[in-house]
Amino acid sequence: MRILLAEDDSVLADGLTRSLRQSGYAIDCVKNGQEADTALSTQEFDLLILDLGLPKLSGLEVLRRLRARASLLPVLILTAADSIEQRVNGLDLGADDYMAKPFALSELEARVRALTRRGAGGGAAVVRHGPLAYDQVGRSAYINDQMLDLSARELGLLEILLARAGRLVSKEQLVDHLCEWGEEVSNNAIEVYVHRLRKKIEVGGVRIATVRGLGYCLEKYVDTSRAGLDSGVESK
Repeated sequence: MRILLAEDDSVLADGLTRSLRQSGYAIDCVKNGQEADTALSTQEFDLLILDLGLPKLSGLEVLRRLRARASLLPVLILTAADSIEQRVNGLDLGADDYMAKPFALSELEARVRALTRRGAGGGAAVVRHGPLAYDQVGRSAYINDQMLDLSARELGLLEILLARAGRLVSKEQLVDHLCEWGEEVSNNAIEVYVHRLRKKIEVGGVRIATVRGLGYCLEKYVDTSRAGLDSGVESK
């Protein structure tokens, strides 16, 4: 998947670029609206992440020109937290979703996954791991169809563990994934979030293993009532 990121804040753009590349996306980054319009006119992308407060050409004008070319490219707009009018205008001009700054990387990545699936023509919105089901669009988790009461940080933690089920996830990866702009997440806090999440999901037999000194791993789920059948997740 190839994403165009139009963002003039270099710190935010660099952080988003690193995070999305770690998730396997190819990222092209532009810093003003004119460059964004040119790139969109001459190249093919799977998603546009568009800051509305761009120099040279506003994000709304970039979006208007994009839709005037009859492009169906999915668009996720980024706005200031208090710019309700801009959000409404963006949606009216054909944006597919929006996020207000500051935002959690985990939520942005979930919205990116949902929009790129939609643009590619589908794909499962619900990830299943034994009795655990995670709705990536609604950002809600269930054990045996019972909704879990999870905080935003616990949901972000669950997302990255599910995405790498059966593989080690380091504390550093978790810190990067859960970090909100302007807010730090310590290694000690990660241990607290893992402990809380573990208590809520292990009642269904879903287990998070601690690899001491390295990180965590969402273990392969084994359904003892259906011996021999695989849950579809690689074992570690």
